[in-house]
Amino acid sequence: MESSNRTDSMSASARPVITSSPFWRLMPAGMRRRWWLFRPFDLIARYFPVFKKKKGLLAVRMDGIGDMVLFRSSLDHYAEAFGVDKADITVLGCDSWKPITDRVFGCYRVITIDEHKFARNLSYRFFVALKIRWLAPKIAVCDSYLRRAMMADSLVWLSGADRTVVSMPYVNEPTRAEFTYYLSQVDEIIDTGPYPTHEIVRHFRFVSEIAGTIYAPKPTQISWECPTPGLVAAAPYVVINPGSNEPGRRWPFSAYVTVAEKLLALGWQVVFVGTREERWDLSMLQAIARRDGVIDLTGQTSLPLLLDMIEHAQLVVSNDTGPAHLSIALGTPTVVIVGGGHFTSFVPYPAAITPNHAEFVYEQMDCYHCFWRCHKRHSKFDVFPCVEAISVDTVWDACARLIGESADKNHVVAQPDSAQPSRPTASL
Repeated sequence: MESSNRTDSMSASARPVITSSPFWRLMPAGMRRRWWLFRPFDLIARYFPVFKKKKGLLAVRMDGIGDMVLFRSSLDHYAEAFGVDKADITVLGCDSWKPITDRVFGCYRVITIDEHKFARNLSYRFFVALKIRWLAPKIAVCDSYLRRAMMADSLVWLSGADRTVVSMPYVNEPTRAEFTYYLSQVDEIIDTGPYPTHEIVRHFRFVSEIAGTIYAPKPTQISWECPTPGLVAAAPYVVINPGSNEPGRRWPFSAYVTVAEKLLALGWQVVFVGTREERWDLSMLQAIARRDGVIDLTGQTSLPLLLDMIEHAQLVVSNDTGPAHLSIALGTPTVVIVGGGHFTSFVPYPAAITPNHAEFVYEQMDCYHCFWRCHKRHSKFDVFPCVEAISVDTVWDACARLIGESADKNHVVAQPDSAQPSRPTASL
């Protein structure tokens, strides 16, 4: 991969350029077997004749729920930056957040796919590729930094758009060939900054570079009007989300139980949420669930119902996962327990844009920024040491700072006694 990586100017001439020869693209070295399996079908879809006029913009977002939330606020500048109508912007997203797209994205059109199936299943990939080709967008963009070329970049390429614009991704040796293939065929590459620039900052740098003007980064705010869920009684409640799709990011469940017991002692209801697939001590969950004031909704909430629960909660305590970002976007007081794998890339938020209702707790370690390739745990099911090292007292202090105002407002409990250290934040 040959590149010129010049990023601080707002001029197109300062943008990175990735080059490759047509001969190399004919027989590119370093590709995975799966890429070669998909290649003939991708080529058929890419050059499938579409005779309708190209129109609008396709924004490719092969993200989890949390990444979608971090991106959402920058999307509102796309119409101005790219010179298109909002009604002509299509977001290509993931099935995991399909149930809430109508309310989160409003006037934008959203199409969702199973991104993992797209990257593994030949027939499904071919079907999606033809569908994207048939959209016939005039512009196709992707500004994810930590992305997969065979997912996001291939979709931009498959669109056949007249103008393709992507951000410079994180590239290492195993992914260099795939990224070279796709990046050398796009029209514009925007460098949004070095690792570990926060994703919100990256999204706004991307759209600012396109527009030629500076849009100030801001976190997403989601309006979610709904009645109080009937699953909880009238008393104020706290939502605890002890799960994560990565076992290592799960703060020990016994620590969550200790926090729950402290909340119960002060008169709060405690609602446990999550999926049944997330591993924790089931006997411990069943024991705490028998306590008065505890509601176990693990495996029982759809994504919209989860947002209903979070919207009316007085506090959410969560691992670094999608529901934590949703909670912050909804304006609910939120404590997020943070590990160091991608520290400051997603969490904590930069100090300048961290809402007052969000607290990020962590235990700084020398091995931060390991990209979750931790050499200190014995198996993939063990908690990452940087997550396990966070004490109950640290989390409880953050809870105390956030629930004090809610307690006073609802006249239910007094604010727990605790020291008041300054908010832990990270600046970029």
